[in-house]
Amino acid sequence: MHPPPRITEEEIISQCKKGSLKHQELLYKQFYGYAMGISLRYSLNRDDALEAVNDAFIKVFNAIGGYNIDKPFKAWLRTILVNTAIDRRRKDLKFQLNVELENAAPIRSNMGPVDNLNVQDILKLMVELPAIQRTIFNMYEIDGYDHDEIATTLGIPVSSSRVYLSRAKERL
Repeated sequence: MHPPPRITEEEIISQCKKGSLKHQELLYKQFYGYAMGISLRYSLNRDDALEAVNDAFIKVFNAIGGYNIDKPFKAWLRTILVNTAIDRRRKDLKFQLNVELENAAPIRSNMGPVDNLNVQDILKLMVELPAIQRTIFNMYEIDGYDHDEIATTLGIPVSSSRVYLSRAKERL
């Protein structure tokens, strides 16, 4: 007896565009681990991360008709995940912003020790960062956003994004 043929990502997405619940479930299962990994970096705990993942997949399934198959699906999904997780935390983050940061200059320091840490070390240390610093560190260093994009997404001045990143690196 032969194993069932593996369904490709393109086939799953194609069927999701047609509204197939079975294929939506397959897509969810296939990318759940990836999604949780991203969501956990932006959430305070596993429950919040799971809620963000589920909210993001609802957005994915509602918007998949507009997904361009020529673009990498993971990149599209990551953008939705990051934005969803940040939207869920936006209110909390705004309460943590300090007004004086609008005019603050970035802190300059020798970042040598950070350069010597591996990914697992940094992820363990990141749990101890204040939420705003962790979010900005994730967006800039891990997900590749620039300070203008971070500022727009979080509704903060660009200078604040730079300061929070510098402070996060200093604490790490």
